[in-house]
Amino acid sequence: MSITPHDERFMAAAIRLSRWHLGRTATNPSVGCLIVRDGVIVGRAVTALSGRPHAETQALAEAGALARGATAYVTLEPCSHHGRTPPCSEALIAYGVARVVISVTDPDPRVSGRGIGMLREAGIEVDAGVLEAEGRQSLAAYLTRQTKNRPYVTLKFAVSADGMIGREGAGQVAITGPEASAQVQALRAETDAILVGIGTAIADDPLLTVRAPGLQSQSPIRIVLDPSLALPLTSKLVETAREVPVIVVASEEASLLEAEGGNTPADAAEMESRRAALEAAGVEVVHCNPYHPEVLLPALATRGISSLLVEGGAKTARLFLEAGLIDRIQLYQAPVVIGEGGIESPLDATDIPSGFAHTGTLMFGEDRLDEYERGL
Repeated sequence: MSITPHDERFMAAAIRLSRWHLGRTATNPSVGCLIVRDGVIVGRAVTALSGRPHAETQALAEAGALARGATAYVTLEPCSHHGRTPPCSEALIAYGVARVVISVTDPDPRVSGRGIGMLREAGIEVDAGVLEAEGRQSLAAYLTRQTKNRPYVTLKFAVSADGMIGREGAGQVAITGPEASAQVQALRAETDAILVGIGTAIADDPLLTVRAPGLQSQSPIRIVLDPSLALPLTSKLVETAREVPVIVVASEEASLLEAEGGNTPADAAEMESRRAALEAAGVEVVHCNPYHPEVLLPALATRGISSLLVEGGAKTARLFLEAGLIDRIQLYQAPVVIGEGGIESPLDATDIPSGFAHTGTLMFGEDRLDEYERGL
């Protein structure tokens, strides 16, 4: 490859750009594209909200005639198949770009290698794999759904100085400060869905929305693991279900409830009544064993959910950890002490599961964030 420092600089900018619409492009990946001519950016774009138009066509339109003879920097291999719109590879050819630099090749079998092939057949120079590790990180949700048929799963929790994540019977307990809380809001805003267990939903009565100014419209789908449909109709989740979607995952059979450690099982009539009441309030009820994430996650992927944030409950965290279905861990450690009646954290910095690499540490006020990731 004839890669230069300039190529890496422009690709890094394209990757930063691609993150603008994370969690907001439906089933399509959020891709960044720059059109560069004589060292000057003449066109730039990120995949549009809801997934169309794609980044390449928007950037080319902005560049116009200046695209001829220019270099295109794209974070994901340009598509080569006809869908609702013509292939981006055809657009790059039609505009006369001289070179295309790609970070990550697309694992989608409709595209993989074909986009590059189309460009090369048209006489365009193509270099792939530029800042690939960084590109794969920005595309982690899309790549996971394509290659593993499930969403990319992030486990986020905050631990007090004495190793607790809350206090029994106390509802929500503030562990981290405002700076860390703002960072969590940003994480929610770029995630397709957020998941908690019914214990957390009842004890904390959370909204699970994005409250940061300017980002409120980017709240994720809210999912509750609720085997016996115990979510109160008066909960904040149910009361706002028509504003921000809520999915309740219930057991497939009421007889499973006791065996799975859920609430006291109701008879079929009561279960049907609960289901009808939740649905009348705008909640979607899905029957899929909530304690088998290896079944639940592919079901979520079929709904176009590419990224999932597991945020609530020690039991729920252990469920996903033991299934080996966590891709990223965000562990906040705060100086506060919970004391008597604390709920012990399912994980701390000394017992991160094997297979995870420590990818960085950040400080938010007095709170420390350590991030761990599995390889894609």
